[in-house]
Amino acid sequence: MKKIYWRPQGIPLTALLLVCAFSIGGFIFVEKFQKRVKHRYYQEKVSAARLALEAIEVLKEERLRRGLEIDPEADPTKSGLIGPAMTLVTSDAGDLEDKQTSINPNFAAVILEMLKRARVKEGDPVAVSFTGSFPALNICVCAAIQALKLEPIIISSLASSQWGANEPDFLWVDMERLLYEKHIFPFRSAAASIGGKSDRGREMTQAGRDLLKEAMQRNGLTPIQWHTIHENVEHRMKIYYKKGTPKVFINVGGGVIAVGKRAYKKTLKPGLILAEPKTELRANSVMYRFLEERIPVIHLEDVRSIAKRYGLNLHPTKMPAIGEGDIYFSKEYSPLLAGVILLAIVLMLYMFGRSTLGFRISQAASHKEEVGTPEPMI
Repeated sequence: MKKIYWRPQGIPLTALLLVCAFSIGGFIFVEKFQKRVKHRYYQEKVSAARLALEAIEVLKEERLRRGLEIDPEADPTKSGLIGPAMTLVTSDAGDLEDKQTSINPNFAAVILEMLKRARVKEGDPVAVSFTGSFPALNICVCAAIQALKLEPIIISSLASSQWGANEPDFLWVDMERLLYEKHIFPFRSAAASIGGKSDRGREMTQAGRDLLKEAMQRNGLTPIQWHTIHENVEHRMKIYYKKGTPKVFINVGGGVIAVGKRAYKKTLKPGLILAEPKTELRANSVMYRFLEERIPVIHLEDVRSIAKRYGLNLHPTKMPAIGEGDIYFSKEYSPLLAGVILLAIVLMLYMFGRSTLGFRISQAASHKEEVGTPEPMI
């Protein structure tokens, strides 16, 4: 025998508005009370960022001791890691906002995350290419390497684009040696080159090139001085393989020997690169060689795009605090809270749309609405 149940012919407007208001309120409540969850490798990331900040402070102190002024307009965080617009050892134009964005110790956490995604482990050899253009990123790379206890083989190009480490008496390799002598990092460059056009500083004056050669000598670095790009790349690869096959290649900046010429550069996305870009272009560069050998690459260029990806500040006006950015935490919805609110919405819809009790409640709440009598449904 079929049962008879009763339901209203329509749901009153008052009931619909009540359900709508409750749904919107529930959505806002779920959004507001998201859980803050630590990402993987949180402690290692914090350790790396703290080490990077310590290195930045050491270099700032040394810069001031040497009487080198800090321009608060170009360097609002007063880091001491942004140089002048132009000096004898400036190799190229630079983007000041990129340089300002790079002054953030939390980039060390970003680089550590990339290294972990590249599946490195303690004691692994890693190949590193630095230029003078982004000394703050160089520091963050060193801090991430130190935090993970990796074995770097570093080659540095001394020239810098605008607003980098382009003070002739305080170049990147001078900073690097100071950090080594202060026991901040237990490693430094194995060799160095002039940098700039063709890695031989062709766009600079002879006086500028001489200053860079003097810097190599005072820092005891083996110079790389090949006449062709092919010879230069081959020599660098031999240096990088001295400790075995590197597990990853880290590049800071856009040096032609490290990355390749402009057309090939455009095919490369900044960040972690796990496979060759889909292009028919070929490059006579260190990065191309490593990708060809299926070795992961961490390409640190286009700084602002990396900062946006990981929630770091763009051209900050004060030194960012350790732990800032999406690299450390993520927000997650509470499944329990969302489930309770969803269940409440379903029950309200059932009550007002299917049950006699809901019909009576809505009828009593709104005498002005014309609601038909319940219709028997068989």
